[in-house]
Amino acid sequence: MNDQAQFERLINQIKMLKGSSSINKINKGYSNDQKFIVEKNNRLYLLKCFDLDELANKRAEYEAIQHLEFYKVNCSRGIEIDALPNEHLGYMLLTYTNGEEAADALHSYEASVQYEIGVDAGKELAKMHQWHAPDSIAPWYDRKLAKHEKYMEQYLKGEARLKGDEQFLSFIDHHLHLMRGRPNLFQHDDFHVGNLIVEQGKLAGVIDFNRFDWGDPIHDFLKAGMFSSEVSVPFTIGQIKGYHGNEEPDEHFWTLYSLYLAMTIVSSIVWILKVRPTELAIMQQKLYRVLEDHDSFNNVIPSWYLEGRTQ
Repeated sequence: MNDQAQFERLINQIKMLKGSSSINKINKGYSNDQKFIVEKNNRLYLLKCFDLDELANKRAEYEAIQHLEFYKVNCSRGIEIDALPNEHLGYMLLTYTNGEEAADALHSYEASVQYEIGVDAGKELAKMHQWHAPDSIAPWYDRKLAKHEKYMEQYLKGEARLKGDEQFLSFIDHHLHLMRGRPNLFQHDDFHVGNLIVEQGKLAGVIDFNRFDWGDPIHDFLKAGMFSSEVSVPFTIGQIKGYHGNEEPDEHFWTLYSLYLAMTIVSSIVWILKVRPTELAIMQQKLYRVLEDHDSFNNVIPSWYLEGRTQ
């Protein structure tokens, strides 16, 4: 049985999608989910299939997507989530957001348009950050510090340490206390140009909430420095300004942003070695760029932001 026949067999087991006119697999991203664009009655749907043992986690993601509607977040809407025991799979069905990933689309627009798309992205992020964590979620400081200590142990034992890492590791140690008492709010936790959709020069929506978490909202900006600024500085400046009501963020924001970015350098090395070791060199290049942006964290405001504001 070829792949297309398997996909169609899968679709026919989901009542909502029976009689669909087309199904196309999406081959992007690091997730283990199988993702499809399905068309039925001239409407497009996003279908995500996953291992059955992931169903509980996926229900939490689905419920989060549903709850974000309360905050009027511009994202997919949940339609259905269930199990397909015969296939040993679970599935999630969502509305589909038309357009291109911002990572691919932004370069085709003028800088001013990229900036405005970023402003809208920042506003969407601010909407998400209105949602407070359940009382059962432990304080951010406790959870984040425990994760960081585990990553540090693995990083220091590894053979892929970055040159001159003593300087940014010292910056982390001297600023960890700033995480104490920080808000415990909803985090997208993967907010960057690869998870934003653009159509006709406008932000069409936010996608991929599978990594959502709870904690300091400033943590949601670290992917701006890691990924988005590499694609479009105007967009990334717009995101930061849009989030802050078109005002300049204060030094406290930048210091915490830099702390989380520096901590991510450690976790990124550990993660890439586990998940995609063949991409270590690519990741290291990206991390050295981050270090250069901040002069190894002698500066908390990145050079791309300072230079981009004057252009």
